[in-house]
Amino acid sequence: MRIESAEKGKNMIDHEKIEQAVRLLLEGMGEDVNREGLIDTPDRIARMYEEIYGGMDEDAGKHLSKTFTVDSHEMVIEKDITFYSTCEHHLLPFYGKAHIAYIPNGKVVGLSKLARTVEVFARRLQLQEQLTGQIADALMEYMQPKGAIVMIEAEHMCMTMRGIKKPGSQTVTIARRGVFETDPVLEERFFRMLGR
Repeated sequence: MRIESAEKGKNMIDHEKIEQAVRLLLEGMGEDVNREGLIDTPDRIARMYEEIYGGMDEDAGKHLSKTFTVDSHEMVIEKDITFYSTCEHHLLPFYGKAHIAYIPNGKVVGLSKLARTVEVFARRLQLQEQLTGQIADALMEYMQPKGAIVMIEAEHMCMTMRGIKKPGSQTVTIARRGVFETDPVLEERFFRMLGR
């Protein structure tokens, strides 16, 4: 199963279309797009989108395919991976921490590659539930461990600055794959190691 949305070599961000859309948005808000403070805003937004949505052009396999042989089958955890993403419903940020664990099946990956994998999927329009599952699925597809578990804790600006307006509320999502789906002792150990 392929879990990537970007076609190889194709840039998903159309700078010119984004500039046009931002101009229309500003006009729709009643702003003068030619005033000093806004004249370069469409270009700035387009460049920002190339950065914050750059994950659309990335393949997690690039990071997870370089593995190292090990004899250990003990749990590997990387916790408190800070990420920033954008809710696809309101185009507002959500941000927080990702915690990842896997049980190697003879192979491990460099620890920075786990954080890079979070970034690949976070730097797209997202739902937190989908983001959690995509990370777990990528680990299983490219590393082929005995199991993987991903937990994400995030604050959503669509809940804190608009709508219900509840700052500080956290949404927690978990995705279990492989042995983590069938062995509650492993899941319990994961939470203990997170200090939960």
